[in-house]
Amino acid sequence: MTVTNTDTPVHADPLAGITTRCHRLLLTGAGGNLGKVLRDRLPQYADVLRISDISDLGAVRKGEEIVPCNLADPHAVDALVAGTDAIVHLGGVSVERPFEEILPANIQGVYNLYEAARRHGVRRIVFASSNHTIGFYKQGEVIDNTVPTKPDGYYGLSKVFGEQLASFYFDRYGIETVAIRIGSSFPEAKDRRMLVTWLGYDDLEQLIRRAVFVPNVGFTVVYGMSANRDRWWDNRHAAHLGYVATETSEIFRSQVEAQPPLPADDPAALYQGGAFVKAGPFGD
Repeated sequence: MTVTNTDTPVHADPLAGITTRCHRLLLTGAGGNLGKVLRDRLPQYADVLRISDISDLGAVRKGEEIVPCNLADPHAVDALVAGTDAIVHLGGVSVERPFEEILPANIQGVYNLYEAARRHGVRRIVFASSNHTIGFYKQGEVIDNTVPTKPDGYYGLSKVFGEQLASFYFDRYGIETVAIRIGSSFPEAKDRRMLVTWLGYDDLEQLIRRAVFVPNVGFTVVYGMSANRDRWWDNRHAAHLGYVATETSEIFRSQVEAQPPLPADDPAALYQGGAFVKAGPFGD
């Protein structure tokens, strides 16, 4: 069953006394919804914020470098990564799509990124994973980051691949990764499911900051959620990040609960992945 969020506070901040700023920070997927949010928020953590996407990113801002890149092109990715100190990887298809659309950016692209990081000596990557890696767990079932994955579609499968790739590159090459299984990061919680999975933008920024700068993270999986009243995800095994959420979905509860609920037998109301469990098949 869904339980009330009772995470134990972290008493010693692992970032205490550490400068949370690097020289050149790379943000991929800067043209997406969360990429735009982080483009505004990450410059304070780097002398130079290098941003990339296949979409038009507009005019370059002070302290930025814009490097367009197709993640499926290994030579372009190699040039993109060269000279960076850390990477926040949001790039790729961010919704459920046919496998043929997921493969180039989300699977080939994340491999290209890690290979480029290996060649150029980048030691820290923040991987934007997703709750859709575990989308076929039942709503109300409380899980931690050690449970077997249960992806709810091709998008979720691609994020499972990215997590496993990150684990391999840490074990083989020592590249540290924090994989953030992002819940629902929007300006507000839109439905009953999001009352549990919502991640506010301030909490997203805090998670990214910690994922980049907390020492000795190895390969860490953390669920990206705010301090919502109810929870399905337990972050006890990621406590070394020192993440303590400061936002909550409670401010949206009355407007959400004024909406009619989904039928009880709707898969989107049964499984943690919501509507993603119903997407496809494609092309039939």
